[in-house]
Amino acid sequence: MNPDMNLLTKVTINCGPSIYNKDASMVSSSDPSEIDTIRNNFLIKKLKLRESPLLDKGINQVFELYGLSNRNKYRAVVYYLLTKHFGKESIF
Repeated sequence: MNPDMNLLTKVTINCGPSIYNKDASMVSSSDPSEIDTIRNNFLIKKLKLRESPLLDKGINQVFELYGLSNRNKYRAVVYYLLTKHFGKESIF
């Protein structure tokens, strides 16, 4: 994949200083509370998507694309992939 570095930079900046904290900079695809955080704080609040089963489906597809066996999933990259998946690049 050739990422849109301009968009990735904007998504990374949007994550704020928390991405410099090792724990906060990573996403756990096996933690239900982490999935809730991604859905509620990023997809619904930031991307302005409506609550729907499609949100969880999109999250799962992004985790599969990133690689389920990859233990180190960077939050900024996951958010970037979700932004692309849902076609919300204009938010940034």
